[in-house]
Amino acid sequence: MMTRALALAERGMFTTTPNPRVGCVIARDSLVLGEGWHERAGEAHAEVRALDDARIRGNDVQGATVYVTLEPCNHQGRTPPCTAALLGAGIMRVVSAMHDPYAEAAGGAERLKAAGLTVEVGFLEDAARELNVGWLHRLRCGRPWIRVKIAASLDGRTALGNGASQWITGEEARADGHRWRARACAILTGIGTVRHDDPQLTVRAIATPRQPIKIIVDRHGDVPPTARALEGGEVLLVTATRPVASLPGNVQVITVPDRDGRIDLRAMATALGAREINELHVEAGAKLNGAMLAAGIVDELLLYVAPCLLGDPARGMFALQAPLKALDERTSLNVRSIDAVGGDWRIVARVDRKGA
Repeated sequence: MMTRALALAERGMFTTTPNPRVGCVIARDSLVLGEGWHERAGEAHAEVRALDDARIRGNDVQGATVYVTLEPCNHQGRTPPCTAALLGAGIMRVVSAMHDPYAEAAGGAERLKAAGLTVEVGFLEDAARELNVGWLHRLRCGRPWIRVKIAASLDGRTALGNGASQWITGEEARADGHRWRARACAILTGIGTVRHDDPQLTVRAIATPRQPIKIIVDRHGDVPPTARALEGGEVLLVTATRPVASLPGNVQVITVPDRDGRIDLRAMATALGAREINELHVEAGAKLNGAMLAAGIVDELLLYVAPCLLGDPARGMFALQAPLKALDERTSLNVRSIDAVGGDWRIVARVDRKGA
């Protein structure tokens, strides 16, 4: 039942931001009475949708068990507390994958226990946490989970010396990359990529009801007003100074200079966390990738590797301002998965903070 609840939660993968992805199953023994998932902020939570589904099916949930991927909320936000809905429906047992770390909503398990329900927490918790890695990271660290996507040759090159990079990987890998874009709250790139490639920074290869926020890191604020990334949708321009030219009304500016007049990337990450951005998808050049890695804010790599060689002086993945002097200064990674995607490979790896 919890496995089914997790699968239901995944249906909100592209839409729940800034809320967590949550799924719920109501059952009596092995019989499913109702099920639901949270779709978007401001709409019914998974438990309420499951109760509604049971009513539509004509099923009585009195004395039934609720399996939910996150502890039922216990506060009045945009919607009423789910604990009240469960108590009113006569539910007698609640199994949740994990406690709610959001202080304002927490306490649901204790309220249900106090009302006489049997409450169990911690079943398939790792899977539930993975589903909401960005939301949990933002609550804990105050900034988004930052995932850097790179397409590279087998020898780790992302573009020719003249900047040409379309296309190193195949169509299937590019479509898969758009699925990762779609799950993110925002897509970030640098001014160099904007000038050279003029990207749209949108999800196109798959259907999605929501486009991520577009973020451009531009130290001097001189992004061309005609850049395609500025066309429609919410755009954030991150600068170290005021923009040079007037910008469209859909563009907001975040100014976070450091002591040297560059962009303070850590301050940028904190500012994005304050805007409730859970997962930040980065598609930038080696210079910005390297700066973010050096700032200690890269959490995960989404690397697509093509079976080809580009050789030197083709461009690499991360340009570091201070070259490493010893191997023990290297960035350690934990590889999470390696999968074939069309004729390429997709590697998901996380920065090893303990090994840093």
